[in-house]
Amino acid sequence: MLNFRFGRVAAGAFSAALLSCAVAAANPLAPGWTLYPEASKLTFQSVKNGTIVEESVFATFSGAIEESGEAEIVIQLESVDTGIDLRNVRMRFLFFESFRFPEARVTATLDPAALEQLAQKRRMTIPIEFTLDLHGVAKTLTTDTVVTLITDDMVSVAADSAIVIPVADFDLDEGLLKLQDAAKVTITPSGSVGFDFVFRRDVATVEIVSAAAQEPVAAPEPTATPAPAPAAAPVATAAVEASGDFSEAECEGRFEIISRAGAIYFPSGGAELKIESAPLLAALVDIIERCPTLNVAIIGHTDSDGAAAANQKLSEARAASVLAYLTASGAPADRLFASGRGETAPVAPNDTARNKRLNRRIEFAVVR
Repeated sequence: MLNFRFGRVAAGAFSAALLSCAVAAANPLAPGWTLYPEASKLTFQSVKNGTIVEESVFATFSGAIEESGEAEIVIQLESVDTGIDLRNVRMRFLFFESFRFPEARVTATLDPAALEQLAQKRRMTIPIEFTLDLHGVAKTLTTDTVVTLITDDMVSVAADSAIVIPVADFDLDEGLLKLQDAAKVTITPSGSVGFDFVFRRDVATVEIVSAAAQEPVAAPEPTATPAPAPAAAPVATAAVEASGDFSEAECEGRFEIISRAGAIYFPSGGAELKIESAPLLAALVDIIERCPTLNVAIIGHTDSDGAAAANQKLSEARAASVLAYLTASGAPADRLFASGRGETAPVAPNDTARNKRLNRRIEFAVVR
C-alpha cells in the first residue's frame, strides 16, 4: 500500500513537472515575469554646451510582464541620480516637475509567438512598440530590443541602441529652459535613454488532479529539511538624498531651486493661491522641516505691469498668502517671514510674456 501510494505521488509530481514545462514551452511568458531591479539599469544621457555628455540613472523602478504579454515599467522620477545632490534637485523640481508628475510609465504588449525560439536560441532581437507616459504626455515609440535568456528563469531585455527622446514631445521644453538658467549652461533639447531590465520568472502553482479519483494528489512528505526560498530582491531606494536633516548648503540650494520652479500660482492681480500650487508647497514644507535651524524668508515679486505701489502691495499679499498656507500645512510659523519687493527686483526684462512670468514669482531664502 505504501509503495502504491508513493508511486501515485511520484507520478503526480512528474506529471506536474511535465505540465509546467509544457506550459512554458507553449508560452515563453508563462506564468509571468517580475522585474529584478537590483540587476537592472535605466540610464539617460544629455549633452551640455554642445560637447559634454553626462549620464544619469534612475534608482527606483518596478515592473512585470504578464503571461498574456502585457508589460509595464513604473519609474519613480524622484529617484533621478546625476551623482550630484543639487543637480538631482534641479532635475526633479525644474525639469521633470516630479512634485506634479512623480512617475513615468512604460507599457507594451509582447507577442509570445515572437519569443517561441528563445529557449533554443537564448538570444533574440525583436522590435517592441511601447507607450511612454511622461510629464502628463503619452507617446507611442518603437525600439529594437535584445532579449537574452540568462537562465531558464531569468531574462534580460535591453535596448539595442539608445532611444532618442525630444523634450518638446513631452512638454518638457520650459523645464529645459529653467534647467539651463539655473545651471548656466546650454543643453541639447533631446536625451538618449538606454535600459537593461532583468526579469525573473514567477513561480507557477500547478494542481494535478488524479484522472481516476478526480481528487488532488497529495504532495510527498518531505524526507529532509527543505532549502529556504530565495530572499526577495530588496527595493532600490531614492538616489543620493538621504533621510534626516539637510546641511545648510543643501537647504540653501533647495530654496534657490524651488524659487525658480514657477509652480506657485495666483489669479491675475490677486493674492489667493490656486490649487495647482499645492504639490510644490507640500514638497517645500518637507524641506523646511528638514532645515530645522534656519529661518526662511518668503519674498513676493511682480512684473512691471500696473502701478508700482499696487504691485508692491500685491507682492506682499502673495507672500503672506504663501506663509499662511505653509503654516497651516505644519511648517513652523516662528521660522518663516513674509515680505514683498513689488517690481523692484526683476530677473529678466519685462519685454516678453515669458520674462514677465519669470518676474512674477515667490522666492525663498535663508535669513541670518
